[in-house]
Amino acid sequence: MLDDTENKNDSVLSNEQQESQHQTNIVPPESTLKIKKKVITEEYKLAGQVLGIGINGKVWEIFQKKSGKNYALKMLRDTPKARREVELHCRASSCPRIVGIEDVFENYYQGKKCLLLIMECMEGGELFRHIKERGDQAFTEREASEVMRNIGEAVEYLHGINIAHRDLKPENLLYSSKHPDAQLKLTDFGFAKETTSNNCLTTPCYTPYYVAPEVFGPEKYDKSCDMWSLGVIMYILLCGYPPFYSNHGLPLSPGMKKRIRNGQYEFPNPEWSQVSEEAKQLICQLLKTDPTERMTIAQFMNQSWINVSFTILAIKALFLRIKFESWLLMVGLCFLFVVVSYF
Repeated sequence: MLDDTENKNDSVLSNEQQESQHQTNIVPPESTLKIKKKVITEEYKLAGQVLGIGINGKVWEIFQKKSGKNYALKMLRDTPKARREVELHCRASSCPRIVGIEDVFENYYQGKKCLLLIMECMEGGELFRHIKERGDQAFTEREASEVMRNIGEAVEYLHGINIAHRDLKPENLLYSSKHPDAQLKLTDFGFAKETTSNNCLTTPCYTPYYVAPEVFGPEKYDKSCDMWSLGVIMYILLCGYPPFYSNHGLPLSPGMKKRIRNGQYEFPNPEWSQVSEEAKQLICQLLKTDPTERMTIAQFMNQSWINVSFTILAIKALFLRIKFESWLLMVGLCFLFVVVSYF
């Protein structure tokens, strides 16, 4: 299974000054970002519960005074990088598969200007935790296809508005509740970047298990790096461990880096003996070392394997509808029989 040593803080980011050079105009003219300058406690009440811990610190539960509804509070030091994160997340949060943002405040905390993100409260926990709780019991293909379709819908939306997430991983995928039908949504836009044909990505932002080979540099890369990460996540769902890992307990060893660059991974038995060839081939199409040969998000979403769970749900819904309509017809016939018998 996945190792907790990577879980939270092994994300790698290059020199912050180098990154800042690319962020001088991070908020475009069409920005919809609206930041409130009032003190956050005028509208919200902080609860004592910590919902999670990320690279930027703790995420707290918070309650809106007017409605009593609970939200998640994330605090960022106000920097160009933080403003970019908030801007891109706000721009994407209208997507049902991305954690929504309710408010953004600019307040001072311990003498430092900070951005306070009030986000949708995701009470079901990380996909990472759900994978670990399975132990040696991997997701079934039907379960995995549903998860991958949900993630794909988020990526499809982001790529459609020219945003590369650059940090797709189970830790950044949250369930809305503990209910079996909970929504799975993408969060954490700390590495996200706007990308166009004239604006390729150059800064090596990544989490070791999920990083695409081209991100290591020195060449430029694009949003296809997210497709590689999808392949890694799909691999993990179907067997419980990543395709690339260090044999020495390091976040990223030279050997692991070499295997990622060369696309060296296997489908060993017994874990993969019951997995379909269709699923394996889909992973292979996502883990192409050449980004130009890698499957696009549009191609991914059109794969029959991805739509298995969606098709099954549609068939179930149709069956229930037919069953209900048959019941209504039966009730109608019974009523008609009673009326005819009466007269």
